[in-house]
Amino acid sequence: MIRYTLSCDKGHGFDSWFQNAAAFDALAASKQLACPVCGAVKIEKSLMAPAVRPGLIAKPDGPTPASAARPNLSAPGSELEAKLAELRRQVEAKSEYVGMNFVTEARRIHDGSAPERSIYGEAKPEEARKLLEEGVPVAPLPFLPGRKVN
Repeated sequence: MIRYTLSCDKGHGFDSWFQNAAAFDALAASKQLACPVCGAVKIEKSLMAPAVRPGLIAKPDGPTPASAARPNLSAPGSELEAKLAELRRQVEAKSEYVGMNFVTEARRIHDGSAPERSIYGEAKPEEARKLLEEGVPVAPLPFLPGRKVN
Protein backbone atom coordinates (compact mmCIF):
# COMPACT_ATOMS: atom_id res chain seq x y z
CA MET A 1 0.00 0.00 0.00
CA ILE A 2 1.13 3.53 -0.74
CA ARG A 3 -0.24 6.84 0.52
CA TYR A 4 -0.31 9.85 -1.75
CA THR A 5 -0.95 13.46 -0.92
CA LEU A 6 -3.36 14.62 -3.62
CA SER A 7 -4.95 17.86 -4.75
CA CYS A 8 -7.84 18.77 -7.03
CA ASP A 9 -7.85 21.48 -9.68
CA LYS A 10 -9.70 23.74 -7.17
CA GLY A 11 -6.74 23.59 -4.75
CA HIS A 12 -8.16 21.26 -2.07
CA GLY A 13 -5.60 18.88 -0.57
CA PHE A 14 -6.22 15.40 0.83
CA ASP A 15 -4.50 12.02 1.32
CA SER A 16 -5.51 8.62 0.00
CA TRP A 17 -4.14 5.09 -0.01
CA PHE A 18 -3.60 2.96 -3.14
CA GLN A 19 -2.49 -0.61 -3.74
CA ASN A 20 0.43 0.66 -5.86
CA ALA A 21 1.39 3.51 -8.20
CA ALA A 22 -0.31 1.82 -11.16
CA ALA A 23 -3.60 1.64 -9.21
CA PHE A 24 -3.51 5.41 -8.68
CA ASP A 25 -2.70 6.04 -12.36
CA ALA A 26 -5.57 3.78 -13.53
CA LEU A 27 -8.13 5.37 -11.19
CA ALA A 28 -7.03 8.92 -12.06
CA ALA A 29 -7.11 8.20 -15.82
CA SER A 30 -10.64 6.76 -15.61
CA LYS A 31 -11.79 9.74 -13.45
CA GLN A 32 -12.81 7.44 -10.58
CA LEU A 33 -11.04 9.64 -8.01
CA ALA A 34 -12.91 12.63 -6.63
CA CYS A 35 -12.06 15.42 -4.22
CA PRO A 36 -13.83 14.79 -0.87
CA VAL A 37 -14.42 18.53 -0.45
CA CYS A 38 -15.81 19.64 -3.82
CA GLY A 39 -16.20 16.44 -5.91
CA ALA A 40 -13.79 17.53 -8.67
CA VAL A 41 -12.37 14.60 -10.64
CA LYS A 42 -9.20 16.26 -11.95
CA ILE A 43 -6.82 14.94 -9.28
CA GLU A 44 -3.03 15.18 -9.21
CA LYS A 45 -0.30 14.01 -6.84
CA SER A 46 1.16 16.76 -4.68
CA LEU A 47 4.74 17.09 -3.60
CA MET A 48 5.34 14.80 -0.63
CA ALA A 49 8.11 14.25 1.88
CA PRO A 50 8.87 10.63 2.77
CA ALA A 51 7.62 9.46 6.14
CA VAL A 52 10.86 8.59 7.97
CA ARG A 53 10.89 7.76 11.66
CA PRO A 54 13.84 8.89 13.76
CA GLY A 55 16.07 6.30 15.37
CA LEU A 56 15.29 5.08 18.86
CA ILE A 57 18.10 7.14 20.41
CA ALA A 58 17.21 10.40 18.64
CA LYS A 59 15.94 13.11 20.98
CA PRO A 60 14.71 16.60 20.15
CA ASP A 61 17.08 19.50 20.76
CA GLY A 62 15.46 21.22 23.71
CA PRO A 63 11.85 21.31 24.88
CA THR A 64 9.05 21.07 22.34
CA PRO A 65 5.64 22.64 22.95
CA ALA A 66 2.90 20.12 23.71
CA SER A 67 0.79 21.38 20.77
CA ALA A 68 3.66 20.73 18.33
CA ALA A 69 4.35 17.28 19.75
CA ARG A 70 0.71 16.18 19.68
CA PRO A 71 -1.62 17.68 17.09
CA ASN A 72 -5.29 17.88 18.09
CA LEU A 73 -6.73 15.25 15.73
CA SER A 74 -10.24 15.57 17.15
CA ALA A 75 -10.49 19.23 16.09
CA PRO A 76 -12.25 19.83 12.77
CA GLY A 77 -9.84 20.28 9.88
CA SER A 78 -12.11 22.55 7.86
CA GLU A 79 -15.30 24.57 8.05
CA LEU A 80 -17.19 21.70 6.40
CA GLU A 81 -15.96 19.22 9.03
CA ALA A 82 -17.00 21.64 11.78
CA LYS A 83 -20.50 21.95 10.33
CA LEU A 84 -20.83 18.16 9.98
CA ALA A 85 -19.69 17.73 13.59
CA GLU A 86 -22.30 20.26 14.75
CA LEU A 87 -25.01 18.47 12.73
CA ARG A 88 -23.98 15.17 14.32
CA ARG A 89 -24.18 16.69 17.83
CA GLN A 90 -27.67 18.04 17.12
CA VAL A 91 -28.95 14.74 15.68
CA GLU A 92 -27.55 12.77 18.61
CA ALA A 93 -28.96 15.24 21.16
CA LYS A 94 -32.46 15.48 19.68
CA SER A 95 -32.98 11.94 18.35
CA GLU A 96 -32.97 8.38 19.62
CA TYR A 97 -30.43 5.96 18.15
CA VAL A 98 -32.23 2.71 17.26
CA GLY A 99 -29.29 1.06 15.46
CA MET A 100 -30.05 -1.84 13.15
CA ASN A 101 -33.75 -1.67 14.15
CA PHE A 102 -34.18 1.59 12.21
CA VAL A 103 -36.36 0.15 9.41
CA THR A 104 -38.71 -1.66 11.79
CA GLU A 105 -38.98 1.30 14.17
CA ALA A 106 -39.53 3.81 11.34
CA ARG A 107 -42.42 1.67 10.03
CA ARG A 108 -43.92 1.35 13.52
CA ILE A 109 -43.78 5.12 14.06
CA HIS A 110 -45.27 5.75 10.61
CA ASP A 111 -48.21 3.38 11.15
CA GLY A 112 -48.85 4.69 14.68
CA SER A 113 -47.95 1.55 16.65
CA ALA A 114 -44.98 3.30 18.29
CA PRO A 115 -44.81 6.80 19.79
CA GLU A 116 -43.85 9.54 17.34
CA ARG A 117 -40.29 10.77 17.88
CA SER A 118 -37.10 11.54 15.99
CA ILE A 119 -34.93 8.49 15.45
CA TYR A 120 -31.76 7.64 13.57
CA GLY A 121 -30.07 4.35 12.88
CA GLU A 122 -28.79 2.08 10.15
CA ALA A 123 -30.47 0.72 7.05
CA LYS A 124 -29.30 -0.84 3.83
CA PRO A 125 -29.90 1.33 0.74
CA GLU A 126 -32.55 -1.02 -0.62
CA GLU A 127 -34.40 -1.02 2.73
CA ALA A 128 -34.36 2.81 2.81
CA ARG A 129 -35.68 2.89 -0.76
CA LYS A 130 -38.57 0.62 0.25
CA LEU A 131 -39.41 2.91 3.18
CA LEU A 132 -39.58 5.88 0.79
CA GLU A 133 -41.79 3.92 -1.61
CA GLU A 134 -44.13 3.15 1.32
CA GLY A 135 -44.34 6.87 2.13
CA VAL A 136 -42.20 6.72 5.27
CA PRO A 137 -40.18 9.97 5.43
CA VAL A 138 -36.49 9.07 5.81
CA ALA A 139 -33.25 10.73 4.74
CA PRO A 140 -29.59 9.64 4.82
CA LEU A 141 -27.23 11.29 7.28
CA PRO A 142 -23.79 12.49 6.13
CA PHE A 143 -21.88 10.66 8.88
CA LEU A 144 -21.33 7.12 10.13
CA PRO A 145 -22.81 5.83 13.39
CA GLY A 146 -20.45 6.07 16.37
CA ARG A 147 -19.88 2.33 16.45
CA LYS A 148 -18.41 2.38 12.90
CA VAL A 149 -15.95 5.21 13.51
CA ASN A 150 -12.36 4.63 14.62
